[in-house]
Amino acid sequence: MTNQYSELVEQYERDGYAIIRNVIDAQLVKECQQHVDFLQKKYPTIPGEHLHHPIMRNDPFWIRLVSDQRLLDLAAIFGKPFIEPDKGIALFSSHYFSKPPKTGMAVLWHQDGAYWPLKPMNVLTMWLAVDRSDRENGCLRVIRGSHKQGLTDLKEDVSVTNVLGSYTHRDEDINQNDVVDMILEPGDISIHHPNIVHGSDANTSDRRRCGLTIRYMAPTTECIDKTQPVMMMSGAAVQGINHYRSWPKYRSGYDFSFSGCEQWNEKRRIVPEDEQYFERTDYDQMDKEIEEEVLSFVAKLGGKKPYAEL
Repeated sequence: MTNQYSELVEQYERDGYAIIRNVIDAQLVKECQQHVDFLQKKYPTIPGEHLHHPIMRNDPFWIRLVSDQRLLDLAAIFGKPFIEPDKGIALFSSHYFSKPPKTGMAVLWHQDGAYWPLKPMNVLTMWLAVDRSDRENGCLRVIRGSHKQGLTDLKEDVSVTNVLGSYTHRDEDINQNDVVDMILEPGDISIHHPNIVHGSDANTSDRRRCGLTIRYMAPTTECIDKTQPVMMMSGAAVQGINHYRSWPKYRSGYDFSFSGCEQWNEKRRIVPEDEQYFERTDYDQMDKEIEEEVLSFVAKLGGKKPYAEL
């Protein structure tokens, strides 16, 4: 499999990104699209651009998706040398960016690693296209080769409506000849280095633009934020590094129904001291807590007030 992707691995090392076509099959892509619709109906006050990891923590389909062996195989190939499949692959976080038609927000130029509480920064980002992504609906744009730069300090900017409320680079810092538009079809994957400068324009089209970011890391990487719901995807945890969470339990009538959901609870990875969370049955209260946590997280971006107050 490595030889199949050798040219793309070389491109990733040289340019800081790579695109792999048709990674996820059409049926799973359809489930992804339905899943996003399900989440936005379930959490109507959360903007589509901010379907964050507190939701993932309680969502079995989400973890079914990011634990897909096809994705883990790619993480092992492109994450060398720090990701070694025989030593395990961990998940730092995951986030749906679902830009609605006409109103989907821009993302200013930034480096992901500038935001992340990881030590060392041994992490690899995948971006799974749930919808077609192009210039008209605000596709991801990367600066070729910019991953060779060090990480730059964040600067707040709420002068224009944007997802993160901050940036690391201004337009005048960017060589436009190095800008690459990541044109992706549903099921395609793009892979990015944590230092690469990237962003996206607002969605002014009549079409939604949704993608799922997935951040894989080595189990030897420490997440300094102990509230982050990190999970092991494969292999064993390294003792003394990170507090890992159980994979979410599937609860019929509450969770999104997906292919294989009936067998999911037999496959999920369990951390015994974390299981009390999934013994809860006060689902309305759980959803309220998740919604409040996400909106609180969003409110901290760029010093903004919670969305409920805007």
